[in-house]
Amino acid sequence: MISVNNRDFLFTPIADFIISSEKVAHVQVGNNAEHALLVLTKTGYSAIPVLDAKYHLKGLLSMGMITDSILGLEHIEYERLADLKVDEIMQTDLPSIKTTDRFQKGLDLLIDHTFLCVTEEDGTFAGILTRRVILKQFKKYIYSVH
Repeated sequence: MISVNNRDFLFTPIADFIISSEKVAHVQVGNNAEHALLVLTKTGYSAIPVLDAKYHLKGLLSMGMITDSILGLEHIEYERLADLKVDEIMQTDLPSIKTTDRFQKGLDLLIDHTFLCVTEEDGTFAGILTRRVILKQFKKYIYSVH
């Protein structure tokens, strides 16, 4: 069993590990589903953050959410994409963390999620913390100790 003897590692602030907001594709609450679908398709991301005009995190949107919203009884209603707004279909109960939170909290939450949205104390979107980054840091720590 692996033992993490240096508890300081788990209490490291996650601010240094995030991918900054400038590098993360996002959509805004007023955008339509067609625009969001284009962003998701072009970037290849499974989900993207939804922000308001002041760059506060409001939700998360995935390809599946868009597809579910245009499923009709007999066919996919593509014509609805232009009229459907992002804030009507986004997920609002998403796990997020703050830039001041510790590595351990990110590690705990990323067990069930591929990435977490990171906000400043005022709710401004700061970026994302990915499972990949957490695992790389954990690997670096383990190899440096043993």
